[in-house]
Amino acid sequence: MTPGSAFDPYNRRCPSRTLLDTLASRWAVLIVASLGDGPLRFSELRERIGGLSQKMLSQTLRDLRRDGLVRRDAAQAGPRRVEYALTPLGATLAPVMDDLVAWARTNAAAVLTYQSDHPDVTDQEKP
Repeated sequence: MTPGSAFDPYNRRCPSRTLLDTLASRWAVLIVASLGDGPLRFSELRERIGGLSQKMLSQTLRDLRRDGLVRRDAAQAGPRRVEYALTPLGATLAPVMDDLVAWARTNAAAVLTYQSDHPDVTDQEKP
């Protein structure tokens, strides 16, 4: 596909699926939403996002950088200081991720109730 052509993520051969794989990760959602508030250092991201290992943070930041959503800024003078920030493209994604996080906060109780009321749903529907 050439730039500007229509991408169809419902088509199994569409390269937009790789992007969706990255964006659908809980870590990508939380990293992009966190960086929507401004640049953060690696350690600040790890502190902000509970349960995120150093390995997963590195890998997810690498994926987000590859896709042009996050940039890595290293200070040229003084002590070594590296920050991660959203690119202009990533900044357009931050409100979407914020909305997804807000939806999860708002609806988590309802989903948990449904799951406890229907524990056998996944067992019944296995092919």
